[in-house]
Amino acid sequence: MALNKESNGFTFGFAIVLVVVLGVILASLAEGLKPLKEKNVRVKKQIDILSAMMDVEKEGIDRSNAETEFSKYVDLSQAVILNNAGEEVARGKEAFEVDIKKEYRDKNLEEKDKKFPLFIAKDKKSNETRYIIPVVGKGLWGPIWGYICLEEDMRTIQGVSFDHKTETPGLGAEINKPFFMDRWKTSQISNDAGDFQKYEVVKDNSGSTDPSKVDGITGGTITSKGVEEMVNRSLEIYSNYFKNINSK
Repeated sequence: MALNKESNGFTFGFAIVLVVVLGVILASLAEGLKPLKEKNVRVKKQIDILSAMMDVEKEGIDRSNAETEFSKYVDLSQAVILNNAGEEVARGKEAFEVDIKKEYRDKNLEEKDKKFPLFIAKDKKSNETRYIIPVVGKGLWGPIWGYICLEEDMRTIQGVSFDHKTETPGLGAEINKPFFMDRWKTSQISNDAGDFQKYEVVKDNSGSTDPSKVDGITGGTITSKGVEEMVNRSLEIYSNYFKNINSK
């Protein structure tokens, strides 16, 4: 019996077959591209980590050589995972796999169960150790995140790398610009006794002479305060860790 291509049954049947075929094709493509996607995520994270310690563009580091260059600076076998009290709970490559953004968003994850990675790097120019700390928080419109690099003394900030997803262009989005990130350099996260020193992001250049105050972004007050909260919440945990290991 010839098919009636004008019938509703044929139309629905054809649509179902088409959806199934396309679904199979898309699922196959997604599975085939999964390794490439995972590599892109890994490479982006490596570049972000290194960006807190150096000018990656000036050093000629990009997606094509990031994995090789990253291994020259960061020894993942020495990476540390802390709990929210600043106590070491694990060490090794698994620290790189911790997704702090996901843990920050997970409302069902208790604070005591959250993981805080710490990456140990070597500055090839000075041959000194660097400590790179990931941070995550909330801006005006969405997530903000970054990395903070400490010098060998475990307290002085050598550099930071901040970024965002949806902050307002020309205002809060400026947190990833050099002029703002450079304001954190040389400040110290702890006092001589090793106790954590809170930062305050201020406006109107009122923090230029106070090492615990950082000038914020004009018109980007909420995002600036989001950075303040993110930095203080995260750095206090790591400061406790550094104080403990320095007291041994």
